[in-house]
Amino acid sequence: MSATYKADFNLWIEQTAQLLRSHHWHEVDVEHLIEEVEGLGKSERRGIASQLTRLLLHLLKWQYQPQRRSDSWLDSITDSRTQIELAIEDSPSLKSYPTEQLEESYQRARRQAAKQTGIQISVFPEECPYFLELVLDEDWLPEASDI
Repeated sequence: MSATYKADFNLWIEQTAQLLRSHHWHEVDVEHLIEEVEGLGKSERRGIASQLTRLLLHLLKWQYQPQRRSDSWLDSITDSRTQIELAIEDSPSLKSYPTEQLEESYQRARRQAAKQTGIQISVFPEECPYFLELVLDEDWLPEASDI
């Protein structure tokens, strides 16, 4: 099974699932299975952090470049909120993860916003200016800021 894992990951998944269904525990590639299960958790957290960064980036752009607001920014904001909501619905144990990641995601979004807008990074607040409840609220958008 270990050779299959390296040669054809999808086949390895199918074979592992079949072994588990048929209770052939002794044939399961346990070492790689553990790695993959742990990776799933990391992937879910990474997805939430990525969507939160994307969301904060577009909220900053919405606030600091009101003249450039677009439907695509609004679509991105809506989609990020939806993706975070879906991830938490699938894994309720991750409900507090956006709170844990808010500042880190904001710092990434802040750097990206400065690069994408050409606005000096110092213009954007050093700490996240938004409460998480508002960030995730489907009806909330920040007001325009004077630069």
